Amino acid sequence: MLRFYIAPPAGASILAFAMSWITATKTGAMLSVHACPRAAHDAVQGLHGDAVKIRLRSPPVDGKANDALIAFLGRILDVPARDLVIVAGHSSRHKRVAIAGATEAAVRARLGL
Repeated sequence: MLRFYIAPPAGASILAFAMSWITATKTGAMLSVHACPRAAHDAVQGLHGDAVKIRLRSPPVDGKANDALIAFLGRILDVPARDLVIVAGHSSRHKRVAIAGATEAAVRARLGL
């Protein structure tokens, strides 16, 4: 069995490469999310590859899971919902969420990862 190991790009730190689930932007941070709708309760599950796995009680119907994700992240990160925007993955489990006014370190600390 062959195993492949991914190394960080030249000049990048291993810590920065391992934390590719969150990146700093000019206005705040960008979070990569793997959403799991119809869960028993809302929770941050941990890392799922290059994304944060978030379980949501809401079903993935008519944008209810997206609304629940924004509300849940707002509570966890202590930011208003208007500062959270799903920029990619509206109909997918894998989403990119822009967080305005929050630093990368603050988001990482609030999520406990």
